[in-house]
Amino acid sequence: MIESLNSPHIARVKALIGSRGTKERRAAGEFVAEGIQCFREAIASNAGPRISTLYLTATARAKLDEFTDLSLLDTFDVSDDVMRAMSETITPQGILAICAIPKDSFESIVLDGKRKFIYLSQIQDPGNAGTILRSADAFGMDAVITSPGSVDMYSPKVVRSTAGSLWHTPVFESVELAPLIESKNLHAFTLGADGSQSLKDFTTSRDCVAIFGNEARGLASDGAISAIDSVSIPMPGSAESLNLSAAASIVMYHLANMRPF
Repeated sequence: MIESLNSPHIARVKALIGSRGTKERRAAGEFVAEGIQCFREAIASNAGPRISTLYLTATARAKLDEFTDLSLLDTFDVSDDVMRAMSETITPQGILAICAIPKDSFESIVLDGKRKFIYLSQIQDPGNAGTILRSADAFGMDAVITSPGSVDMYSPKVVRSTAGSLWHTPVFESVELAPLIESKNLHAFTLGADGSQSLKDFTTSRDCVAIFGNEARGLASDGAISAIDSVSIPMPGSAESLNLSAAASIVMYHLANMRPF
């Protein structure tokens, strides 16, 4: 039982979730996931991030012992005070895992003419990023890809917002847009109020990628963007625009249900 608040285990976790967390996570190749939902998804997934170290309070261990064999994991029992010192949440569930960041490359994805990807360009809000990944999981997208300068998809806030979907949908970070489109010959399109085509009419018979820009600035103007199709979401109501994650969810629903021509 770890009871000391000076334990190096606390320091290890704090380094991964602190103000320099992005740098620490990339250097260590690890991130922190809290709560029973993330734990369930981690042990059930065959392809998602794997748990490298698990910290449990006595209460949490009793719950987990009911449905999994903890002897297969590198597990440490900790006091409630130590768990509170490790956790970013106000009321920890007593379950905290350090997980390995997958090292897969987008190049490993095999295209078949039916693949659907989401590309996030300079997205900054962790809640939006996590919710978009959750929707990508719900609507069967094949991966979520982020540009350089986008929010860290393994930050604690993003991980919590995914509600476990981080273990179902591959994530590829810091991928430049132009080489991505060209190397894979993807049918790329952006979303905009002035799109030349209505989303309800959009269809494709190729692997495609939907591109979403920064919450405040939208997409940067460059050669890669200017040559891409632009679509709009029909909105008969009075609202001028939609929240990024809401708009992305509508697009993903359409992609999941459209009939290829």
